[in-house]
Amino acid sequence: MSVETLIRQIPKAELHIHIEGSLEPELMLEIAERNGVKLRYRSVDELRRAYNFSDLQSFLDVYYAGASVLRKERDFYDMTAAYLRRAAADNVRHAEIFFDPQTHTGRGIAFETVINGITAALRDGPISTRLILCFLRHLSAESAMETLEQALPFKDRLVAVGLDSSEVGNPPSKFAAVFTRARSEGLRAVAHAGEEGPPSYIREALDILGVSRIDHGVRCVEDSQLVGELAARRIPLTVCPLSNVKLRVFRSIKDHNLRTLLRRGIVATINSDDPAYFGGYVDLTESEVRQLARNSFEASFLSAEEKATYIQPA
Repeated sequence: MSVETLIRQIPKAELHIHIEGSLEPELMLEIAERNGVKLRYRSVDELRRAYNFSDLQSFLDVYYAGASVLRKERDFYDMTAAYLRRAAADNVRHAEIFFDPQTHTGRGIAFETVINGITAALRDGPISTRLILCFLRHLSAESAMETLEQALPFKDRLVAVGLDSSEVGNPPSKFAAVFTRARSEGLRAVAHAGEEGPPSYIREALDILGVSRIDHGVRCVEDSQLVGELAARRIPLTVCPLSNVKLRVFRSIKDHNLRTLLRRGIVATINSDDPAYFGGYVDLTESEVRQLARNSFEASFLSAEEKATYIQPA
């Protein structure tokens, strides 16, 4: 069996997927047309050409433009259902999905519209799922707290809160009170840290936000003590190599430090991040693929019993 075939066929979990970033150009344009939304991109080809990103912000500019077509529960349902079908086809058995309500409430879409559309698709979907509400770190902590208040009536549909968007200049500590409140309500916590931001952001996410895992975290290698702690505590990193390369965190896949993380004992997982924008596979050995697949279930928020049903014997 080729490694590419193994990657596709082995059971695995996806722990770092932004549902708005799964919106493929064809569906984006279809939803835009039915909602009467005019995009600057007139065709699938023109839209795909815009995916030549130079950094995180240039990606976010296109990402938010795409999200602007989402107006109704049906739109959020269709987007989520399309991702779940593609994931199932790649033998993803479990997905823990990020969504960004502020991207939508900030333009007048009701929180209920967003979460009802997404969770209806999750209920109807072919795989196991959990939902994580992410706060947009470039917005204020007050806005994040308001979003959490909107979410609490629906907290039975959520497993955790997270933190994403523009990292540099927006340290995790900015959101300390929000995460304290979320954890007091029984929600787990994760956070994007150490992608473009420094290793100190990873430390803040652990010590101040109380996160269970770090999203990205690739810059931890700049702090050997931090690497040792991540490995010893088995704090997972949800690594996204292709998006790291696309957004110029690394020059190429060959430069990526995924193998270094694995060699140093870190529970690294491999994820697609925003698959509509980044796509593709990473060159891995068979043993690395099997280890990453095991890590993906170990790092999930499934119960121990549920994990045991997915993890293949070594």
